[in-house]
Amino acid sequence: MYTTQKKIDLSFEFRPEISILRPSIHARRANIVVKFQDLYGFTVEGNVDDVNILNEVREKVREQGKVWWAMEASKGANWYLQSYASSVALKPSLRFSVLVNAIALKKLIRKGIPPALRPKVWFYLSGAAKKKSTVPDSYYNDLTVAVADKVTPATKQIDHDLPRTFPGHPWLDTPEGHAAVRRVLVGYSFRDSDVGYCQGLNYVAALLLLVMRTEEEAFWMLAVLLENVLVSDCYTDNLSGCHVEQRVFKDLLSKKCPRLSAHLEAIGFDVSLVATEWFLCLFCKSLPSETTMRVWDVLFYEGAQVLFNVALAIFKMNEEQLLMTYYVGDAIKIIQDTTHHLFDPDDLLTVAFEKTSFMTTNLSKQRKKQETAVLAELDQRLRRLNTSKLSA
Repeated sequence: MYTTQKKIDLSFEFRPEISILRPSIHARRANIVVKFQDLYGFTVEGNVDDVNILNEVREKVREQGKVWWAMEASKGANWYLQSYASSVALKPSLRFSVLVNAIALKKLIRKGIPPALRPKVWFYLSGAAKKKSTVPDSYYNDLTVAVADKVTPATKQIDHDLPRTFPGHPWLDTPEGHAAVRRVLVGYSFRDSDVGYCQGLNYVAALLLLVMRTEEEAFWMLAVLLENVLVSDCYTDNLSGCHVEQRVFKDLLSKKCPRLSAHLEAIGFDVSLVATEWFLCLFCKSLPSETTMRVWDVLFYEGAQVLFNVALAIFKMNEEQLLMTYYVGDAIKIIQDTTHHLFDPDDLLTVAFEKTSFMTTNLSKQRKKQETAVLAELDQRLRRLNTSKLSA
C-alpha cells in the first residue's frame, strides 16, 4: 500500500548508469519521428537529431554529477547548506568561506543539479525543510487523513483534472499516481483556503512527486513554492499575481527586445497567449522534463525572477523567425515548436542568464506598479459583471 513516506517505485527511476537511446538504423536513414522515454518516464517524440541531443545531455548529466560528488567528498555531504549560514556573527575567514561556497553553489546550480541529488538539494535550499520543521512530524499524515472524505469546489476540480495530468505517463496516469497527486493537492487546498486549488497546480504537484519521490516532501515543496518562492496571489481565484507577472514580463520584453515587442504588438500578439501557461505551470507543460528540471533547479535557489529570464530567452531565441510572421497563430506555433524541442537545457539557460540579463532590484517596483493597475482592472471587470447580472 502506498504511504507518504515510502519512496515511489518507478520503473524509469534514475540510475547512475543512464542507458543510451539508440534509434533503429531505419529511423536513422529515413530521419523519421521516433518515440522514446526520458529520465522521468515521459514519452518524447522527436527525430534522430533530438535523440542525439538527449544522449549528449545525459553525458553532461554524468559529468556534472562527478563535479557534485567531488564537492561532497571534499567539503562534506551538506556543504551547500553553508551558503545559507548567517555571516554576521562569523569570523572574517569563515564569512569568506560562506561567500565562496555561495558563489560556487550558484554556478553549480545553473549548470544543473544531478537527478540523484535533486530531492535533497531542492528540499533544503528552497526552504521546504525549514517550513516542515515548524510543525509536528505527523502534520501531513494528519492533514490527509482529516480531509480525505471532504468535498469542496477545490476537490471537485482536482478530481476533474487528475485524468488530464500528463496522460499516458507510466506512473502518474495510474490509480496510484492519481491518488498520490490528489492527496498532495487536496491537502494543500485545506492548508491554504485562499489558494484552494487552481488549474496548473496539478502539473506542478505531479512533477514534484516524480522528483521528490515521497508525497510529504512533494507537499512541502509545493507549500514553499506557493508561500515563499513565487509572488503572492498567482493561484488565487482572480489570478491577480499571474496577471501582474505577465505585465511585468511584457515590459521587460519591450526593453530587452524592443523591435520584436513592437512587431508582436502590431500583429495583435499578446504575451499572455503563451505566458499564462508558462507562469502557472512553471514551464513543465511546455519544456521537456529535464529542461524543466534545470529551470526549477535555479528557481528554487534564486527565486521567481528566473521565470522572466527563461521567458525572455525563449522569445530572444526565436526573434528573427518571429519578426517574419504576420499572423498570431504562426507566432504561437514557432514558440510552441521551439519549447517542445528544447532538449538541451544549456541552449536555453545560456541565453537566459548571459544574453537577457536585467536588474532584478527593479522587479519589486515594477510589480507594485502593475499590481495597482491589475487590481483596478479586475475590480472594473467585476463591477461590469455584477451590473450585467442585475440587468439580466
